Amino acid sequence: MSIQEERQSTIEAMVDDERGVLAADESHPTIAKRFAQIGVENTEENRRAYRTMLLTTPDLGKYISGVILFEETLGQKDDTGTPLPEVAAAQGIVPGVKVDKGKGPLSGSSGDLITCGLDGLVDRLAVYKEQGARFAKWREVYPISEHNPTPLGRKANAEMLARYAAVCQEMGFVPIVEPEVLMDGDHDIERCAEVTEHVLHAVFHALHQHHVSLEHMILKPNMVVAGKDRDRATPEQVAEATIRVLRRSVPVAVPSINFLSGGQGPEEATANLNAINQMRGNSPWQLTISYGRALQQPALHAWQGKAENVAAAQQALLKRARLNSLAHQGRYDPSME
Repeated sequence: MSIQEERQSTIEAMVDDERGVLAADESHPTIAKRFAQIGVENTEENRRAYRTMLLTTPDLGKYISGVILFEETLGQKDDTGTPLPEVAAAQGIVPGVKVDKGKGPLSGSSGDLITCGLDGLVDRLAVYKEQGARFAKWREVYPISEHNPTPLGRKANAEMLARYAAVCQEMGFVPIVEPEVLMDGDHDIERCAEVTEHVLHAVFHALHQHHVSLEHMILKPNMVVAGKDRDRATPEQVAEATIRVLRRSVPVAVPSINFLSGGQGPEEATANLNAINQMRGNSPWQLTISYGRALQQPALHAWQGKAENVAAAQQALLKRARLNSLAHQGRYDPSME
């Protein structure tokens, strides 16, 4: 199979009109915070047990087409000795991997951030491919302030996303391109819309310059929402602003837009996705999820680190996955909660 055929096969396996992506790629510090909420120690065995619980959820593949894994998880096995990427694949869920190495300040651009991890990426992708990964994810973040993101910040972050995506495609991986405009702050929804539109324009300009095949990538943006220190916008307001920005910014060649939840609660993220799909009209992309906490949080709290709670935790995960599948189709109703 050629590199292009590999990418096309992965896109076809990940993109449809019912399913979305589960983000289970929390770094060690992030999952430590999640575990601390339920009194579970952040050990490799507990991380393995938790992610095994997620990936062995019966029927999860009905609603989830891909899972983003932390690199540690690619090398872990379930309780029967089966590698976790194979556990996912057996459900029809494509395994992927987070490949960025975290963010830090962008020199010369106060308030902007930049993500690291391009060094050695080719070699790491070769290993990840042997472990079963077929797609990758890289996240750049954009804080909103009166002055941020600056033009330099937008350009530098877009360049990193494009260079990552180009490397992935050369290796036969489908890149998930994640430019996240952060919810932190008291900005209104129109300020978020303005920043998100500028960010997406910069990203697709850079992707074009680096000859990235838009047909073989997935965009993972934020929804257009007000800052978390401001009153929440209604799902209808979020939908109208988000669709307007996407229509102005995202080429029709992109097959799927998989939103991040970005600090929204589980029910809020589902309601907003549903409103977007009810208002989508003739928008050319699939509009679905790549949620982390908004999918996992109910399952995590049901699990509590105890083997006797696995079935209940899996039911909580499956419920959220099913409700987000309905929202992907514009068929969700809050009474289903």
